[in-house]
Amino acid sequence: MLSISLGPVALPVPPLLLLAVVWAASWVVTRLHARSQAATPPVEQPQVASNAIIFAAGIGLLGARVAHLAMNSDLYLDEPVSAIDLRDGGWHTATGIAVGAAWLAWKGWRVPTLRRPLLIAALAGLGAWTIASMALSPRNTAPMPTLVFSPLDGGPPRELRQAAAGRPVVVNLWASWCGPCRQEMPTLAEAQQRDGTVGFLFVNQGESEATVRTYLASLGAPLREVLLDPGARLGPAVGSRGLPTTLFYDAQGQLVDAHFGVLNAAALESRLRTLRSSR
Repeated sequence: MLSISLGPVALPVPPLLLLAVVWAASWVVTRLHARSQAATPPVEQPQVASNAIIFAAGIGLLGARVAHLAMNSDLYLDEPVSAIDLRDGGWHTATGIAVGAAWLAWKGWRVPTLRRPLLIAALAGLGAWTIASMALSPRNTAPMPTLVFSPLDGGPPRELRQAAAGRPVVVNLWASWCGPCRQEMPTLAEAQQRDGTVGFLFVNQGESEATVRTYLASLGAPLREVLLDPGARLGPAVGSRGLPTTLFYDAQGQLVDAHFGVLNAAALESRLRTLRSSR
């Protein structure tokens, strides 16, 4: 699951899940720490244990972001402002976990009474986050939905896999009324023009052919392989209730990556590199 809808607002699932796990781990460590000091005069204030978990999460996120930027430094140096655009979903998870764990280990070494509570809370939080992430991951759904769409340029309706034509493809779910979709569309259009190894399928959600044509005429950049999904069925099929949603499939139709929200040029290219290597 990529996003959930709360009325007219769609929210990404991963950060909500992370917030919930950090809150739960913070609560657990506070309770364990309070219990460990119940029989003796308190050595630290109760919030010290809670703050340790919160700070570990924060420094872990920072480490995950810095690692991602370092691994794709050539892309972000060309577009420095993108480095602070956290909407692009650029994080190196393993580094983030290692940094957060290292800080907790250091905190436990300095404050012996926190060692056991921090260890239990951290392991519980990491376990809950791992299980929930695996359960909600779009990679656990069907490889590519067997839905049929009508090409904007004419021709018979085709299944998404037929439209992919055995290529690695980027499938973008969009609508002309969606502000973030309009923001990222020139970037996607430019990538489609210059990339000869990866296909781009633009699946419009819920709009008429006339509306789509009017928007594309105003875009100023040519857009190929536009498909119409008037019933907006693809979003729910891939676990996303909001726009824009971008899916990255390899040549076998297996989902390699997925993103809800705006993609800047650096973030898009970093994912395209992964997609090309999966061929």
